[in-house]
Amino acid sequence: MRIIKALALAVMLTALLLPATAFAAEVAQGECVSYDAENKIIVIEEYDTNFDLENRYGHPTGIITEFDATSAKIGILPEEGDILRIAFVVEGSKKMALKVMNVTKQDLMAK
Repeated sequence: MRIIKALALAVMLTALLLPATAFAAEVAQGECVSYDAENKIIVIEEYDTNFDLENRYGHPTGIITEFDATSAKIGILPEEGDILRIAFVVEGSKKMALKVMNVTKQDLMAK
């Protein structure tokens, strides 16, 4: 009986701890500088995380970042000037977008 309990506990711990090793993406947020729909390239000026009433999405950092969105799930199509939130992974020297959320056009703060 003790062996069965120990085995059951080991299985439960494995099941609980295994997802902790799952993959996690990085996230960037900023203003869309350009979106090339044909080549699926998104360029943003990144924002920091210092939010205030005047800068609801953070302050511009001046860092321009390019994302390859060929395999990304894109919600509302981005346009220049829109605030985007991009989940991505780094593959070699490229930042591969996984999900692109158009924060400007899908403003969750307004709801």
